[in-house]
Amino acid sequence: MNRKALVIVNSDPRTSPRTAEAVRIAAGVGTWKKVDVTLVLCESAVLALSEFPDELVDEDNFTRYLPIIGEFGRPVYVETGAPLLEDLGQTPVPYERIGVAQLARLAAESDYVLRF
Repeated sequence: MNRKALVIVNSDPRTSPRTAEAVRIAAGVGTWKKVDVTLVLCESAVLALSEFPDELVDEDNFTRYLPIIGEFGRPVYVETGAPLLEDLGQTPVPYERIGVAQLARLAAESDYVLRF
């Protein structure tokens, strides 16, 4: 059984490169298939799923690596009630809304939790 890694991102992709780097790392680690990676976007980090990432810092990481994460067989999770969720338009990968209790359960079930 593979180990599980949870990547939680809440940095703002409009002003910080941390969101793009988290997406790149999640895609890279998940590609090895030695660790099951789950990506959770919270707060303004949900903008990483935007239809038009060209206004985000390091936008190339989103267009290049989000489709790879979409191939992992699970959705990208987004925080229910994230204020910018309605501004996404068409997303490059499927996403599913989760609440705090579900996020806590994902964290408890994970071997590694990375926060950006």
